[in-house]
Amino acid sequence: MRATATRPPDIRLRLRHAVAVADDRKALDLKVLWLADVSDFTDYFMVCSGRSARQVQAISDGIVRELRDQGVRPQHVEGARLARWVLLDYGDMVIHVFDVEARDYYRLERLWADAPDVTAELRG
Repeated sequence: MRATATRPPDIRLRLRHAVAVADDRKALDLKVLWLADVSDFTDYFMVCSGRSARQVQAISDGIVRELRDQGVRPQHVEGARLARWVLLDYGDMVIHVFDVEARDYYRLERLWADAPDVTAELRG
């Protein structure tokens, strides 16, 4: 069922779509963290990696297209041109797609170690 422009899909459904796209494009080490109890800037934080700039671009472009088809557009996109670290900010969920080297360097998940990992709930 397609979402209408006036009523975008539920956040967990949007996250399921984003996770499915990342999985389809063979993203590495995908994690979704529930941040609402430990942060005030977003509810969910998704992070994954690609082996190359091309894969990072394919993952992030695929997520943007899929969610746009669901009636949802990002509030902000950053890093898409270089594709080392692409940030997709949807307000209530923030998606980071890294190349392996950048993800290892920044280690964003370490900053949110107290946040529950809800990845398993969103797959399938």
